Amino acid sequence: MKITEIRTIPLLGETPPGGWAHEVAPEDNLHTLVEVHTDVGLIGYGSCFTSHALVEGALQLLRPLLIGEIAIEPERISEKLHQTTFWQGRGGAVAHAISGVDIALWDLLGQATGQPVARLLGGIYRDRVKPYGSLLFEEPPVLRDRCQAAVARGFRALKLGWNGFGRVSRQYDELLVRTAREAVGPDVELMVDAGGSEAFWPHGYKWAAETARMLRDYDVVWFEEPLPPDDLEGYVLLRTHAPLPIAAGEVLTRRQSFRPFLERGAVDIIQPDTTKCGGLSEARRIAWMAGEHNVLLVSHGWNTAVGLLADLHLAAAMPVARYVEYITPSPYIEEIVAAPFVLDEDGMLAVPTGPGLGFAPNPEGLARLSRPVR
Repeated sequence: MKITEIRTIPLLGETPPGGWAHEVAPEDNLHTLVEVHTDVGLIGYGSCFTSHALVEGALQLLRPLLIGEIAIEPERISEKLHQTTFWQGRGGAVAHAISGVDIALWDLLGQATGQPVARLLGGIYRDRVKPYGSLLFEEPPVLRDRCQAAVARGFRALKLGWNGFGRVSRQYDELLVRTAREAVGPDVELMVDAGGSEAFWPHGYKWAAETARMLRDYDVVWFEEPLPPDDLEGYVLLRTHAPLPIAAGEVLTRRQSFRPFLERGAVDIIQPDTTKCGGLSEARRIAWMAGEHNVLLVSHGWNTAVGLLADLHLAAAMPVARYVEYITPSPYIEEIVAAPFVLDEDGMLAVPTGPGLGFAPNPEGLARLSRPVR
């Protein structure tokens, strides 16, 4: 089975607010789906957390290396792509594009063998995974309503972040966290994402350490990105002294970038984004490296239905994983699949057991969300 064509599908028109200082408009394109076509008619699907223009630019480099390749050898092919792009775009948007191709190749391998991707990644440790609803902080009355709405949709864990958190005052930060905790009660897990990868993040170790102590008082499960993404020494210091787990890693690409964070003991939770870091092939290697350092894997997943499925299979196959991120609500998750995701009574998502990722597209939803918005 050989690769015959690579197609891309931009998603636009309903981009959820991201919390960035320079906010994107809904019609902007931040997510791109990848279709890998084969000579036997099978199509594999992948997802990139990168604009269509950048993915297509990267594919100008990658397509000649892909067309005619064997479609069921994802790790070899992805490593070939990484190795042959050292001189043009190592990491960054090129790695993001490779991520989408790699996920699609794992999907094809699963379809060709009749096996779920989780089994092909090494084995199924769990058949259900807890999703946490990913939300942005809002003014307290709005935040209260959105938290309660997410719980009503079945989520038993919520992550809140960005927007005003860390930008107004310590008192306001605590008001936001207290509002969320009161809204959902003691039995829903809460995580907090400071958004340290925002442009010109103003805080360092001392702010993060003091904020971590406040979060612990509200039984927050982990504190995510409290420092800029490259502040390795700050993370080492913070993890040593913070009274709750510290998480980071969503903007890093390729396993080599994650190694110092794990070897130096900089985090309790490592967060590769499967649609950015190099795909499932790289995320699996990062996960096993995390296990060797007693670090939990929680994939960053501010993405699409295809990305969520990839994260589900990865979490099922890795001993050190137990959550997936689920941006909620999001048309890029709910409206591009033929059958919606369903949380069970315990707030868990079942890992698909059919061949490949288990992605069945909704053609009408894809058509609506991929056409230019005027």
